Amino acid sequence: MNSTYPLTIIILTFNEEDNLPACLDSIKDIRANRFVVDSYSTDSTLDILEAWNIPYVQRPFRNYSAQRNWAQANYPFQSEWVLHLDAGECATPQFVDWINNEFNPNDTSIDGYLIARRAIFMGRWIKYGGYHPIYQLRLTRKGTASCEAKAYDQHFISTGNVQTTPKDADLEDGVMSNIRDFTVKHARWAVYEAAETIYKANKEENGTLKANLFGNPIERRRWFKRNVFQQTPLFVRSVFYFIYRYFFKLGFLDGKEGLVFHGLQGFWFRFLIDTVIMEIQKELSHRSLEEILREKYDLELSAVLGNEVEKAEV
Repeated sequence: MNSTYPLTIIILTFNEEDNLPACLDSIKDIRANRFVVDSYSTDSTLDILEAWNIPYVQRPFRNYSAQRNWAQANYPFQSEWVLHLDAGECATPQFVDWINNEFNPNDTSIDGYLIARRAIFMGRWIKYGGYHPIYQLRLTRKGTASCEAKAYDQHFISTGNVQTTPKDADLEDGVMSNIRDFTVKHARWAVYEAAETIYKANKEENGTLKANLFGNPIERRRWFKRNVFQQTPLFVRSVFYFIYRYFFKLGFLDGKEGLVFHGLQGFWFRFLIDTVIMEIQKELSHRSLEEILREKYDLELSAVLGNEVEKAEV
């Protein structure tokens, strides 16, 4: 491990024994430090990290935003740049080549890079349905970006100049290893998204990504979600969204796997969010949102909205 590298790769883990080896193997040739924040895994995740000689700390999980920001504030290296990865993601060979040979950490005119992610579902790269390229700000200069306080679909926000990585210099996202994990995790995220939607209705959103029709790809996507999708009536919007993705954005070209993916992620998931919104709204007249989440979903509102960055030595 060379702590003088100008880049540190940060990975969040919790019971990632199935995904972590491929992730680590994909970044083994990147000249960078590695650091992991683990949420008390009970499988062989820590054994894998120790076998790869990767330093890690364990920290209770509140939400992704809080965990990412804490990791970014406390990684034990002096590197000026940070690359955030999920344990289920892999770097493509093109990305490894770009970051080793073209990325210039000394270019002070750039503070971050938007990276396209390839969704790999049931072994197939989902190329249509508006699902590629979808960009995320993952590579940032230290002190210029933070993860927004959202429980689902959170993005890093940069205060500096952001560029886009070249074509094909992508990350790959395994989108869950099986349908059971996909549906279970999306069912949980549906509650988070519904609770956040209700809580933030008609509220000024501070510390979140700017919705801008004329901004970067992430800001444009957020603008359409907030000003088009969320302004459409419950349930109707999930139907329209699936039709838009599957037919107008050519999702049917992704084959049988695409039908399953766009059907589940583009329709079922959004329909489920609306169902949870309706369920919660029916009880808001006699109970608070906080009480409903705690009693009905065993979820604290702070887990949905909290985003403290705790300072501690690693």
